[in-house]
Amino acid sequence: MELISKTIIYSLLVFPSLGVHGEFAQGFITIAGPLPSKLIDRLHLQNQVLPREGEGPAVAEAHDYLCQHHVVPPELPQYFSHLREIGVTHYKVFLPWARVLPEGNASKPDEAQVQCYQELLKTLVAAALKPVVVLHHQHVPSAVATRAVGGKADAFADLFVEYAEFSFRVFGDLVDVWLTFSDLPGVLRSLPRAEPQALAAAHQRAYTTYHERYSPAGGKLSIALGVGHILDSASSESLLVSLQDSLGFLSLSLQYCCGNETVFYHELSELQNVWKHTDILIFSLKFLDCGSMEENLFTPVAAIITALNKEETRVIGYDVNELLDFSSSHVLSKTNTLQENPDAVLAPRSSYQTVWEMFAKQPESERDSFLQDVFPSGFLWGTSTAAFNIEGAWAEDGKGESIWDQFGHTSHVYMNQTADVACDSYYKTSYDLYLLRGLHPQLYKFSVSWPRIFPAGTNETISSKGVDYYNQLINQLLESNIEPVVTLFHWDLPQALQVLGGWQNDSIIDAFVNYADFCFSTFGDRVKTWITFHEPWVISYAGYGTGEHPPGITDPGVASYKVAHTILKAHAKVWHLYNDRYRSQQLGKVGLVLNSDWAEPKTPTSSEDVRAAERYLQFMLGWFAHPIFVNGDYPDILKAQIWEANQQCSTTVAQLPLFTEEEKSWVKGTADFFGLSHYTSRLVSAVANGTCTPSYGSIGNFSWHVDPSWPQTASSWIHVVPWGLRRLLKFVSQEYTGTEIPIYIAGSGVPTEGAGHPANDTLRVDYLRRYINEALKAVKLDTVDVRSYIVRSLVDGFEGPEGYSLKFGLHHVDFEDSSRPRTPKASAYFYSSVIEKNGFPSKVLDGFSAPAAFDLPVPYKLPSLPASEVPSKAKVVWQKFSSQTDFERDMYFYGTFPEDFTWGVSSSAYQVEGGWDADGKGPSIWDNFTHVPGNIKNNDTGDTACDSYNKVEEDIYLLRALGVKNYRFSLSWSRIFPSGRNDSINSHGVDYYNRLINGLLANNITPFVTLYHWDLPQALQDVGGWESSVLIDLFDSFADFCFQTFGDRVKFWVTFNEPQVIAWAGYGSGEFPPNVKDPGSAPYRVAHILLKAHARVYHTYDRKYRASQGGVIALCPNIDWAEPKTPSDPRDVEAADRYLQFLVGWFAHPIFKNGDYPEVMKWKVGNRSELQNLPSSRLPVFTAEEREYIRGTADVFCFNSYTSNIVTHATTRLRPFSYEHDREVSVEVDSSWPSSAVAAHRAVAWGLRRVLNWVKEEYGNPPIYILENGVGTKTSDVDDNSRIFYYKTYIDEALKAYKLDGVNLRGYNAWSLMDSFEWLNGYDPRFGLHQVDFDNASRPRTPRRSAVYYAEIIHNNGIPLPKEDGFLYGEFPKNFCWSVATSAYQIEGGWRADGKGLSIWDQYSHTPLKISNDATGDVACDSYHKIQEDVAMLKSLKVSHYRFSISWSRVLPDGTTRYINEVGLNYYERLIDALLAANIMPQVTLYHWDLPQALQNLGGWENDTIVERFKEYAELLFQRLGDKVKFWITVNEPYNTAYCGYGVGTAAPGIGARPGRAPYRVGHNLLKAHAEAWHLYNETYRAKQGGSISITINSDWAEPRNPHKQEDIEAARRYLQFLLGWFAHPIFKNGDYSEVMKRRIRERSVAQGLSQSRLPEFTESEKQRIKGTYDYFGLNHYTTVLTYNLNYPVGVLSYDSDRGVASVADRSWLGSGSLWLKVAPFGFRKLLKWIKEEYNNPPIFVTENGISERGDLDLNDTWRTHYHRSYINQALKAVVLDGVDLRGYTAWTLMDNFEWAVGFEERFGFYNVNFTDPSLPRSPKASARAYSQIISCNGFPDPATGPHPCQQVEPEVPAPEPRPEAGTSVHFLGLQLTSQSAETALYILFALLGVGVLVLALLAYTYGKLSKRSPKQPHVELSKL
Repeated sequence: MELISKTIIYSLLVFPSLGVHGEFAQGFITIAGPLPSKLIDRLHLQNQVLPREGEGPAVAEAHDYLCQHHVVPPELPQYFSHLREIGVTHYKVFLPWARVLPEGNASKPDEAQVQCYQELLKTLVAAALKPVVVLHHQHVPSAVATRAVGGKADAFADLFVEYAEFSFRVFGDLVDVWLTFSDLPGVLRSLPRAEPQALAAAHQRAYTTYHERYSPAGGKLSIALGVGHILDSASSESLLVSLQDSLGFLSLSLQYCCGNETVFYHELSELQNVWKHTDILIFSLKFLDCGSMEENLFTPVAAIITALNKEETRVIGYDVNELLDFSSSHVLSKTNTLQENPDAVLAPRSSYQTVWEMFAKQPESERDSFLQDVFPSGFLWGTSTAAFNIEGAWAEDGKGESIWDQFGHTSHVYMNQTADVACDSYYKTSYDLYLLRGLHPQLYKFSVSWPRIFPAGTNETISSKGVDYYNQLINQLLESNIEPVVTLFHWDLPQALQVLGGWQNDSIIDAFVNYADFCFSTFGDRVKTWITFHEPWVISYAGYGTGEHPPGITDPGVASYKVAHTILKAHAKVWHLYNDRYRSQQLGKVGLVLNSDWAEPKTPTSSEDVRAAERYLQFMLGWFAHPIFVNGDYPDILKAQIWEANQQCSTTVAQLPLFTEEEKSWVKGTADFFGLSHYTSRLVSAVANGTCTPSYGSIGNFSWHVDPSWPQTASSWIHVVPWGLRRLLKFVSQEYTGTEIPIYIAGSGVPTEGAGHPANDTLRVDYLRRYINEALKAVKLDTVDVRSYIVRSLVDGFEGPEGYSLKFGLHHVDFEDSSRPRTPKASAYFYSSVIEKNGFPSKVLDGFSAPAAFDLPVPYKLPSLPASEVPSKAKVVWQKFSSQTDFERDMYFYGTFPEDFTWGVSSSAYQVEGGWDADGKGPSIWDNFTHVPGNIKNNDTGDTACDSYNKVEEDIYLLRALGVKNYRFSLSWSRIFPSGRNDSINSHGVDYYNRLINGLLANNITPFVTLYHWDLPQALQDVGGWESSVLIDLFDSFADFCFQTFGDRVKFWVTFNEPQVIAWAGYGSGEFPPNVKDPGSAPYRVAHILLKAHARVYHTYDRKYRASQGGVIALCPNIDWAEPKTPSDPRDVEAADRYLQFLVGWFAHPIFKNGDYPEVMKWKVGNRSELQNLPSSRLPVFTAEEREYIRGTADVFCFNSYTSNIVTHATTRLRPFSYEHDREVSVEVDSSWPSSAVAAHRAVAWGLRRVLNWVKEEYGNPPIYILENGVGTKTSDVDDNSRIFYYKTYIDEALKAYKLDGVNLRGYNAWSLMDSFEWLNGYDPRFGLHQVDFDNASRPRTPRRSAVYYAEIIHNNGIPLPKEDGFLYGEFPKNFCWSVATSAYQIEGGWRADGKGLSIWDQYSHTPLKISNDATGDVACDSYHKIQEDVAMLKSLKVSHYRFSISWSRVLPDGTTRYINEVGLNYYERLIDALLAANIMPQVTLYHWDLPQALQNLGGWENDTIVERFKEYAELLFQRLGDKVKFWITVNEPYNTAYCGYGVGTAAPGIGARPGRAPYRVGHNLLKAHAEAWHLYNETYRAKQGGSISITINSDWAEPRNPHKQEDIEAARRYLQFLLGWFAHPIFKNGDYSEVMKRRIRERSVAQGLSQSRLPEFTESEKQRIKGTYDYFGLNHYTTVLTYNLNYPVGVLSYDSDRGVASVADRSWLGSGSLWLKVAPFGFRKLLKWIKEEYNNPPIFVTENGISERGDLDLNDTWRTHYHRSYINQALKAVVLDGVDLRGYTAWTLMDNFEWAVGFEERFGFYNVNFTDPSLPRSPKASARAYSQIISCNGFPDPATGPHPCQQVEPEVPAPEPRPEAGTSVHFLGLQLTSQSAETALYILFALLGVGVLVLALLAYTYGKLSKRSPKQPHVELSKL
């Protein structure tokens, strides 16, 4: 009934209003009012319309006098809005003349009534309803009638015009349609004289007054007439004549009498004749005697429509009021078909009904049938994520807090989980791209995190790093041919905006628009598909309705609808922004994604349930879809239901905001596509007895259920109902999109739980298979325009309130592992297959394409080469490389390979395939061997291995992800020929390899196929194996079959893999099957047969297949590099060459040279055989014919290489006979080479370059392919750092060989694709780029970090120089300070000279076993006696400054000021004077680790009183030296004092007993001491001395070991805060330690049972005292470390355990003479920039930076030149590019000196000091000149501008000493002299002193003759502090 009434009403409105072309006439009126009788009760307005006592019946008859109580009823605004929403345009208002003017006098109105009606009219206007005001209805007021009786003839007209004019004046601004009278008979009856002329006169005068004085533009005035009145000629002729010119339109009242339609037709016909050209408003439409209208409204309405259309009446509007009374919901529904076919009015159906009826009677067999078909060409497949689900990094790089962050941190999530790290995708872009490449979708839908870009939600603050993250992601997607689909808002609102009200605050619209604008402008050049909101229903319903999601607001009746309203307007505004500003340039599209279940009626036969199901859809989907895709407004069903719900309750249940007409037009059509998210379906029923408690169901009057037969998932809200998707798609197409707007399925998936192994997600596979098939049906069978299918989700993620308990991912993420490894699930492989096939083709064709991965070499015969000499000419390789310095050898090289270079990865059949006896496969020798217990480690077998036999798609998935150009695999001979012979062909095995090869080619991966990789059929071993020449024919037969079967697609063949291993390990040592132990003869016999078998196969290919197939063929030996132990010893070089000839030449020499074995091999084996009394050589002999047959049987040179060895000549024993002894070499390794899981495989990257050069020299530089290279690890960790180091260095050496040495290298293959069966070691060593879980029957494969790294290498085609590492030419700022540094104890010597006291380093170095070689600083460089020599070096360096330290114990022997050693102090005065005389400014360090031992005896830096002692010491120096020293450093590297000296005890004073307490106490006192010295200088000396003072802090740069791992990144930060921040944070920030340091030490202290933290606390006054005690930031920096998290046991009390960080170095970094110091210049720049950002850009002076060396002296120290040049250039970048305020650079050190615990072993100096010569002469190294040139140039002049004067080479003679600037003066012996005069005076003084010394010597000698020796004075006693 409800639906029928809606349709009837609409049809009445539509048809008479259609113009000629079926369009609505402009301004058509649908008019309602007065209130229908049923609504009087519903609105509780009975009291409002009942007459007050004493009032006549006239009032009671006026149904719509709504101001009885002088107040507009509060329920009316919503009712009026409802009317407007359902299509009503006008509303009748009957003004009560008697109430407005109670006395009939316009000067005495009832003000309350007037105000009430004004409010009523305003309410109508606000609801967009236009009032039609009737001035008078029915009976004339008694006061008016009385006055008219006694008055003149026109008295009534006068009174009426007075009233009318009052009304026009008071209400006219709100009204533009007026009626003077309605119900004329009633008016006439109440007049004293029932004269129609009086009524006409009143109307005419009112009409004239209105139009002359009050009419607005378009205003109209009329009178309401009944049809009967007009057609009664006797009574109306004069009336009609008088009214003819005073009607703006004709207003009629019509009656339709059911059963008497002919009267109605007759009256209309007559009406047309009389009023042919007049606009008619059907003011009142009454139905008479239509008692059954509720059952059948169609009949009368159809009759009216037919009559009006027939008569062509000029109708401008209709009264719909009576029809409203028949509609239970008062909803006017749009029915498009009515406009086209009036007959359709008899059979209306909604879109839902249409779809429901289409499928309602569908049998289950048809419903659940599977459609074998494919999607249209161009269909798009994708997967999705959302920022808050996967990114993590919740507070990284300036990201603002989101509402989800807040939600998680306030324990609203399962098990208190948070999204703080999530999948760590913020740092794992390359990992996610890796998975996407494997999946190979066309689309990736992800969301931008609003607070990551705008931390506070507005564009006032923009996080550039957040923008960088999305730019990187978008760029990498496009590079991988994946289109980004970007969601602007996926639920993660900035918390800063939620504080302001979030989506309830309209101001958020502009904030969202600004955010979108930024995204469009920033990313829109690359992003072409935008989604404004993802599932806004969830935001409104769960976020603001139920409160399940943040912001956790539970207000389903008000907030939920307000939020939706705001979102719709925000969406529309953003769409228009894109449309107006960006679309024309960017050519993208914008839409939104709406989620919806399919709603099925719970009881299909119940019409109420059918309607409830439709309501469910409209409340979920229509809520947002209808405004956008239909008419700019909410669905009628939604509005009516909310209105209905409110009427049934005493309080308002829900408030649905209203759109203005402008907003509707603005919202409508704001989507270029319909994004649909769908997961499940519901059974929906109507609610019999609703409640007034606001909820989704109570407002919608429905409840939802599930069918118990529907499969349950891990989520209670998702059941598997595939067929619902098809129905929903049809509904969306029918209701919203038609053929105009495409549908994108943008979210579909199913969650699983953690039970079982998550990678085996068969439920998800079944879900996707069936749901995708239903989408296919919708496309193919229902012609729905679906363009895409996007699966949720790429990876498991943070799933809102459920945390990580629900798994939606195609890839499993292990959230317990900080590396967040991602493992493809079965569903990922399945979905990738669907993508590849574009659906479900009825027959999968084994199609393939020609290989396009790389250009194969053109096959050609290799040149004929002579036999190798002994040693071979390849000895030039050792001559070239063995003399290299470590610096030259290890220098990293950047570059790329040629475009046709092929990158690949390798495996072998037995190691990966499994299926050892599957489908008819025969046993191999390895099957039999591994089945014998004890043969293999852990008794492992290859029976299942990686199960690759059953996982072709999985393996191709990984290969596709890697991006390789080739895949090398081997064929299992016994899988194809189970018996080894061609009379037993296993078709299943052939099919497997066909599928693999075709799959590879389909993905542009070239198959490299090995015919034999050690797994001989056991049946052939039983006839002798490779010792039998029968195998030559059998192998040829096998190869022939392979060429014939696969050769049309395989173009790269390898006959044998590592034949040396087959011969030696299988038949010599017998370690490998067939376990023949005959080391002296069998290997040679086997190799002989292998070579002939290889040659036979080569010739077969050459003869039968090469012409048609065009491939290449070779064999693949293994090569370890052989480095002579003593390169200068010819015997060792010869031994190394012999080692290679026996290893490689054994097989390569016959093929690539002369068809015969190497001469050295024949010679050695022959001679030893003779010595062994054998009649002939154990090495077989080739005939001349065989030699010719073998020679040249390879098109390319392939080899495998893993490691290197050190080889020396050895005289080996003659018995037992052995191939190994025949070599006459001894083999060893360098213990410093990095080890691996295989003992014999150490990482020696530089050996690979030498191998390549040796092959080039030995075999004429053939095309070379490295087919195996890799390293085994002992653990299965996915974060395989050591493997990355291996590839990083080995590939770089290959690059050097190609680029620098001209080696013809064509390809590189990593070993291996995945962990596999590693022969005798079983599954223990892990070589794979992908981890395989061998404990899981599914053998899940997980990409390791090395896989991602190798993929980047492949993508870059090598190792291009990073942009940021390019050299920068330019100069430092003027007045930049160039300095060099030393320290007192390291250079001065004179340890007991002139009264110097003992220091802790004197004590420490004289303690046995503390210093390397028992060295001391007793003499050191003797700088105490060599001021002039030191200054001369400084002058030669051209430094402007010199940093040195004061020896505290030299100045104050006991550490206190009770005794000042003036001689010691004078040394520094003289040094300073000499520096100033040389125009070098002193930089003086007060404390550089050499504490007076006297103070250490009292506790040293652990004793708080030392603060005062240090202050006293500082004051002395300020007093005595401060007039000359303008640059002070209080403490050098306080960290080393605290940690090394008092923590681990590796430095003086050597205390290590309290590593968890002493360092912190020492650090505490060092900070206080520094602060006191700073304040002393600041307050007492700064004003008069004008210097600057600060502290020098040492720091490495900490780089995360894995930069894609949040935990490592946090470890790097913690490393810096515990190292640099320990001292910098209090001084440069807030006077206190950093929060991370305080928190970690406190937490560990508490866990250790302590009552308080082991880290001392500063008082507030101390914090203020320490804070800001700097004038600059002094920085010592040498190296960079790679850091990672390390959890120490709770019971360990130490600084290291508190920090919880371990570190390693990158193997590609150059080393130095110090184990801890690696060359990593980039870290210098990063550290400088970090200090700038962390400490507000302080002025920075680098106070130390340098590199050490060990071993033999080499004055040509290129490594040091390289170091300083590189580091200084990074400093220049920091200044120029990063804006760092760097003021100076100090190199460490001036000269080689005492390097603390390592003594003189490590040398850092620009000048060498010969410590073996008592005079300690200094010699400049090459680096000294290089540094002086940098100083002269103040940086690096650009060579492009030509030579710079500063770069001119100066003569070796010392340069003239620089003269001081004019006016420069110094204090000298109390005199103020110029520095030049002071220098002259100093020399004179030295001369006088020399004379004086001679005189004194003579006097002393004389005195000694005359006097006795005086007793020695006792040493000054030291008192306690």
